[in-house]
Amino acid sequence: MRATLPISARRATNAVALAAFVLIGAPRLAASQDNASVEARKAYLGQLEELHGKFIQLAEAFPADKYAWRPAPGVRSVGEALMHVATEYYLMPPMTFGAKPSPTLALGPGAFGKLEKDATKEKVLQALKEGHTYAVQALNDLPADSLGGTRKMFGHEFTGTQRWFLMAGDLHEHLGQLIAYARMNGIKPPWSKAE
Repeated sequence: MRATLPISARRATNAVALAAFVLIGAPRLAASQDNASVEARKAYLGQLEELHGKFIQLAEAFPADKYAWRPAPGVRSVGEALMHVATEYYLMPPMTFGAKPSPTLALGPGAFGKLEKDATKEKVLQALKEGHTYAVQALNDLPADSLGGTRKMFGHEFTGTQRWFLMAGDLHEHLGQLIAYARMNGIKPPWSKAE
């Protein structure tokens, strides 16, 4: 037969168990989450390098006179689409992870259209390279414990992992857009083996 502890003893036992978890288990759980977040950052930065290389190759492959080309009225031109990517390099790290904003492009109303106003080939290549440098540095400078948790963006709560996917997915979408623009203009993406 099992002995029954008085309620006060059970509460004390539960309190000790909770305290033990907090002192021993919680730091391990937090460290595990930090490690996962650091690995997610590492994977994202690998994707960013690959994407950036392709954006630069496409930006260089388009002749300067095609930067104003757009597939239809009201749709971003080649130059505007590439500048939108550069804009995301500057704005997504502060928006998604609270990175230190760049002095080049501050958060706020109108930020997403600011660089697109001067979308010449020369300006685009400069903005892509400088924006990429900022994004990599800003994301690498984030402490591991700031990479997890949830953050409200665009009216929704996103976990740390969801934020990495959001940034990568959006850039992949713009890469597909720019590949279509290139093909429509008879430009083969430089990395493509298909004719």
